[in-house]
Amino acid sequence: MQARPRVLSGIQPTADSFHLGNFLGAVQQWVTLQDTHECFYMVVDMHAITVDYAPDVLRQRTRVSAAQLIAAGIDVERSSLFVQSHVYEHAELQWILGSITGFGEASRMTQFKDKSAKQGTSAASVGLFTYPILQAADILLYTPALGSQDFQVPVGEDQRQHLELTRTLAGRFNHRFGDTFVEPNPYILKSVAKITDLQEPEKKMSKSSSSPQGILDLLDEPGPLRKKIMRAVTDAGNEIRFDPATKPGVSNLLTIMSALGGQPIAELEQHFEGAGYGQLKKELAELTLETFGPIRERTQEFLADPAELDRLLARGADRASEVASATMDNVRDRVGYLRRGTS
Repeated sequence: MQARPRVLSGIQPTADSFHLGNFLGAVQQWVTLQDTHECFYMVVDMHAITVDYAPDVLRQRTRVSAAQLIAAGIDVERSSLFVQSHVYEHAELQWILGSITGFGEASRMTQFKDKSAKQGTSAASVGLFTYPILQAADILLYTPALGSQDFQVPVGEDQRQHLELTRTLAGRFNHRFGDTFVEPNPYILKSVAKITDLQEPEKKMSKSSSSPQGILDLLDEPGPLRKKIMRAVTDAGNEIRFDPATKPGVSNLLTIMSALGGQPIAELEQHFEGAGYGQLKKELAELTLETFGPIRERTQEFLADPAELDRLLARGADRASEVASATMDNVRDRVGYLRRGTS
């Protein structure tokens, strides 16, 4: 039987809850990939410490992120779900790849340029600068056997440059030390609707720039979630139609409803013909509660038993470590490290 293509992806534990954009743009698609791919999914806590953070908050958010992934449909029997720092080989491979990465290459990464521009280069950490190299190590640790199967990484436009660096480093390593890594291919995530801020519908819904009232979080309690939707900014007039230019607020609510319910926007426009904005908000609130409610409840169940959650993550890390350690055994030989003798 032909092996399934392998896929690797990660999500940062930088918030107390995933929001609607995370859910639609990544988590839902990860769940679907389990049917067709051998999946490795990780909570990337090592990436999360490249900016200011509180240790206790990071530890809690790491558990919350993992619990949400399982609650949303990541099956720990079919996928290897783990915490990045639990697999020590990530840091080791980053060092080796960093040693074959040019300073100019690293400095051209747009994420570093964007973030350092906001806080000033002198305030940016070396970890932020080498972030794309760690990301390359994250990916290449799970390289499949040469020639055996495809290797894919789900990417959106903002990550395409980092994947190209990963491919470049894999090719460079192979050329210098012998064939070791399968160059990963992008798995282009299906285009998802652009979800905007409920209070400022001209802006993208984002943890970094939206107000709490402008974001729909998966773990919001029913009352606050409903209130956010009912207080969402709408537009002049009372016609419910999709027109982002002149009706950005109503268009955003229709987009969310279509994304969650799977009903085309044209059908929603017909459904709400003659209705008011209040009816649109009321039905959207009910649909959102139906979608988020089970995820929130199951997440809370996992968080109420941290020992069991940690056990599941340890099992995922064990499976990931099997692959990562085999990769690193090969890499250490290739680069000329002396094997540790037995005593």
